[in-house]
Amino acid sequence: MTTLTGAWNYPTRVLAGPGRIAELGAACRQAGIAQPLFVTDRGLAQAAITDRALAVLRGAGFAPGFYADIRSNPVEANLDDGLAVYRAGGHDGVVAFGGGSGLDIGKLIAFMAGQSRPVWDFEDVADWWTRADAAAIAPVVAVPTTAGTGSEVGRAAVLTDGRSHEKKIIFHPLMLPKLVISDPELTVGLPPTVTAWTGLDAFTHCFEAYCAPGFHPMADGIALEGMRLVKDYLPRAVAAGGDIEARAMMLAAASMGAAAFQKGLGATHSIAHPLGVLYDTHHGLANAVILPYSATFNRPAIAGRLPLLCRVLDLPGQDFTAFRTWLLAFRRLLGIPHSLGELGVPADRADEIGAMAQRDPSTGSNPRATTPADMARIFRAAQSGTVEEAA
Repeated sequence: MTTLTGAWNYPTRVLAGPGRIAELGAACRQAGIAQPLFVTDRGLAQAAITDRALAVLRGAGFAPGFYADIRSNPVEANLDDGLAVYRAGGHDGVVAFGGGSGLDIGKLIAFMAGQSRPVWDFEDVADWWTRADAAAIAPVVAVPTTAGTGSEVGRAAVLTDGRSHEKKIIFHPLMLPKLVISDPELTVGLPPTVTAWTGLDAFTHCFEAYCAPGFHPMADGIALEGMRLVKDYLPRAVAAGGDIEARAMMLAAASMGAAAFQKGLGATHSIAHPLGVLYDTHHGLANAVILPYSATFNRPAIAGRLPLLCRVLDLPGQDFTAFRTWLLAFRRLLGIPHSLGELGVPADRADEIGAMAQRDPSTGSNPRATTPADMARIFRAAQSGTVEEAA
């Protein structure tokens, strides 16, 4: 019998709806920010939506600083450079704007600005978060511009450790943004490919959370509805980028995925993280490719959870095969490659990737126990495109 004990946390206040970026100045004031540093990634540095958000801040009487030197898979140097800008400008809070990389580095800048220890001392291990000076953590207003990571409602951030060449999760409860502006108009210009990649990232968060062991009925319910939203609205958002209803529903699904995965993630993320470090793969795309293979490996442990999911998704069958058949077809519909090999990821480092994946924090909540050899097998199957070889 599953234990009936759990610890449940839920996200911050979210201002959702078209046009709500106009409330960014009021959100900063509500969060207690007088001198904001606007943090985003390189791809958005000169984007029209960035100019729009900065104009709102200036119109509200703020003189925001600006930092955008952030890679798609952020490294410690991106954080250090951002901290230098933050301190030099005398800032007292952060507007984190963008996809996962911009949101994560923005949150980390606000978290680390007042700390005296290195960032790696706050890795999500045991109670390491208690090492932080909680009173020195600056407030964050988060504004997602993609519908995937859900970092806007998360209490952690992912950063690549250049020493070990591993993605690590930095955690503190107060890293949670004070407010979120979830404006679907900001996602309208997202290309169809990136819309699909980030949308399937949200789906993977929900699926792995739903399948993770543990007692968390609320996370399960959120994950199920999040997957239904992705099934119904992601194809619309990909086909017609200006579909505001689809964009709004996908932003909701992304935040739901991040709220749900406090329950746990699994082998999909465990393998995707090393690929981001070694090959700079887009995280959402890597998840989208790997998911059917990791699900096939986990089949003995998750088959009992699939009938309910199949009913929620309104599939013609109610077992694992029905789900996987739909997932493979859904990926094809959205233009997702079938294998990692199609992304240019070679097979020659399978054992290294398997060892890195086994050490990843997501592995602890995978529904089926794994070894480095198991992770390497899943990777090889995903690299070659032979789904059943992951079993």
